[in-house]
Amino acid sequence: MKKKTLSLVLASAMVVSLTACGGSNDAPATDTPANTETTPATEAAADTQTEAQTQEASTEAAAESEVTVEGKIALVTDVGTIDDESFNQATWEGVQQYGDAHGIEYTYYQPTEDSTEERINQIDLAVSEGATVVVLPGYLFGETLSEVQTTYPDVNFIAVDVSEGDMTAPIEPNAYACTFSEEQAGYLAGYAAVKDGYTKLGFLGGMAVPAVIRYGYGYVQGINDAAQELGVEVEVKYTYGGQFYGDANITAKMESWYADGTEIVFACGGGIYTSAMEAALNYDGMIIGVDVDQHSVGEGNAYNPVLTSAMKGLTSTVVDKLDACFTGNWSSIGGQIQNLGLADGDYIGLPTDGDSWAFKTFTKDEYNTLLDGIKDGSIAISNDTENQPEVGEGVTVSYID
Repeated sequence: MKKKTLSLVLASAMVVSLTACGGSNDAPATDTPANTETTPATEAAADTQTEAQTQEASTEAAAESEVTVEGKIALVTDVGTIDDESFNQATWEGVQQYGDAHGIEYTYYQPTEDSTEERINQIDLAVSEGATVVVLPGYLFGETLSEVQTTYPDVNFIAVDVSEGDMTAPIEPNAYACTFSEEQAGYLAGYAAVKDGYTKLGFLGGMAVPAVIRYGYGYVQGINDAAQELGVEVEVKYTYGGQFYGDANITAKMESWYADGTEIVFACGGGIYTSAMEAALNYDGMIIGVDVDQHSVGEGNAYNPVLTSAMKGLTSTVVDKLDACFTGNWSSIGGQIQNLGLADGDYIGLPTDGDSWAFKTFTKDEYNTLLDGIKDGSIAISNDTENQPEVGEGVTVSYID
């Protein structure tokens, strides 16, 4: 076994002057945001556009929209940080992108502990400092949103990955929440991996929450369908780490998987990918990233272990919903809880731009055909999180505690 050094390139973000979105029809704020070090977000490509083209189109659309509402933006993180190369960073980049495009101030707040009380404390602080729109990333904000939406009826709340089941009260007109069809992204990743020749696969989830389960069960369905088409035998190891960060114990488990023949692991759950990546580099294995294009975090090593990433449009969603707020169109989304998938737009996909497309045999034509099938419904993917997916002959899935 040849040891390799894990080199993670994490984007840094500075605390910036507070901004937010209010209900005034005065001219937009003209102060220059203190944070100008924006890391470009990578959007899912659901057609033949490259990621760079998709990102550019999103940026141009945001820049061309006419802001009619003055305000300030705040983001409150969940248990992660804004440079986690995953969920928090992607939503933060949406805030940065929109704020920079329109000269709107923005900042973020990071709770000191994982509790609803502390999340509310940070929102209280944000509002006291002038925030009129607050972005809340992650299902942990369900209970928080249920309370603050009535405490601050003049503040708009954008909650990403919060479902009706996460909330303890009906959503109010000043709030918007959405979830994603993660099962579609997981399906794409699993199908593509098997088509590319991988037959011993793994799934490492963070916590067994609905979004992570959807990713994992979609992954199994994609693996199964590709295996049936090719007539190959496939083995899948499936586990949850019970947390959204890597540690020595999880790394050791992943090392045991790779040592036992696992070729590739879908690491799904915030920073938990660090353990899968460290183990992969130690055993010449591969990983699949999640939420955003994580190809860059594998750079700087003897080889890049990131085959692809199962992505959802976190950045573009934040930009779209902020635009509805600042252009006076909040009523078009307020009071809604939406689920966003391929039928709704470019919210789900694998990275197709440049080196991020690391497949050897799976082609972009096959990928686009797959996308079309999911969009038109000819490829059915279950989003049932209560029952493990059924698999066909030759596919073995081992669920490991």
